[in-house]
Parts: sequence; C-alpha cells; structure tokens
Amino acid sequence: MGVIRVVLVDDQELVRTGFRLVLAGQPDLEVVGEAGDGAEAIEIVAQTRPDVVVMDVRMPRMDGVEATRRIRSSADAPRVLILTTFDVDEYVYEAIRAGASGFLLKDTGARNLIDAIRIVHTGDAVVAPSTTRRLFDRFATLADPRRPPDRREAPGVPLTAREVEVLREVALGLSNAEIAGKMFLSEATVRTHVSHILGKLGLRDRVQAVVYAYEMRLVRASA
Repeated sequence: MGVIRVVLVDDQELVRTGFRLVLAGQPDLEVVGEAGDGAEAIEIVAQTRPDVVVMDVRMPRMDGVEATRRIRSSADAPRVLILTTFDVDEYVYEAIRAGASGFLLKDTGARNLIDAIRIVHTGDAVVAPSTTRRLFDRFATLADPRRPPDRREAPGVPLTAREVEVLREVALGLSNAEIAGKMFLSEATVRTHVSHILGKLGLRDRVQAVVYAYEMRLVRASA
C-alpha cells in the first residue's frame, strides 16, 4: 500500500510531539508536516499533499471545523481525522458534516490512533461505538426537532425496510460483523446493504450515515 503521509494539526506542541513519536515507529506512516492552527494547516496541506490530516477542533485563528471544510473542498483532498476532548468540543458534529472521516478522543491510546489513520486512509470511517453514542446523544438536538423520533422509513429516500434497519445499527456504531450477528445475515450481505445505503443517500462513508440517521431521527438519541 505504500507509506501513508500524515499531517498533525494541534495548537499544543506537546500533543503534536507525542503523536509524532507514536507514529515514528510505524514503517507505513510518515509525518510530513505539522500545524498549530487551521489556517496554517491549510497551507501545510497544500505544500505537503498528505494522505491523512489529524485535526484538532479548538485552535486559534481558524478552528478545525473551518479548516476541515476548506481542506475537504479541494480536489484530491486528504482524509481528515478529528481530535476532540469530547466534553468541551461542541463542534465535532459540524466537523464531521464538513467532511471529516471520523473522530478520536485526545487521550486515545497509541494503537487506536495508528489503526484509525490506516482505516481512514483506505476510504473507510472511524466510528467507535461508545464515543459515537455519547457524541450523538449530546448533539442529537441539532437534528430537526419537528421530526418525530424512531421513524420507520427515511422520508423521501427509496431505502428498503431492511436497509433502514441496517442504517439504524450503523448509527449505533455497530460494525458489519456485529450487525450481521444481530440480524442473522452474512457479513457480505451487510456490506452490500451499507453500500446501497450510501449510494442511495449520496453519502461518503459510515460517519455521514450516522449523521444522516440522527438528523432524520431514525434512531433515538438514547438508543
């Protein structure tokens, strides 16, 4: 697959140093640039053309949400992995909507960070079940409150009943294997359903599917 080129963006130099040391021991990962705010990140990304950007949310000059939006709007944009302290970052939801491929807590373990970078590089998304539920439980109020919760079908979208059911499980952070076990399907069948869901809804990945499901009130925030 080759070496994955990574840019680290965080206004705390100590955090960047820690992440850089973690990644330095991986033969397939290379840190090609660092930035202390969103504006600098855009410049560094243009210069280094990385594969993945590990992006903090709260930074001076330009926050991670706006930086993500601008980076992802360019041609051949790198994947963006959001960093959050969760308890204080109200903007993670918007960052995901802006094009981020997932999020990690800042106190994540080294293995989780390494795995997440590899996952988003392949075009998939990082959706950790526990943090996904907590995040969207907190920010579900951003969805249209006029829509009743737990709808039985996605309004205006030609999803089958089974696809809606799979989408709900995706929104709860379940993996394909977990969905397959719960719904008594093969993992290949679940992958096919997920692919059809993304295609029909015009969504980029599983993270956007999670956002869509909560915005359309296909799941309850307390699920």
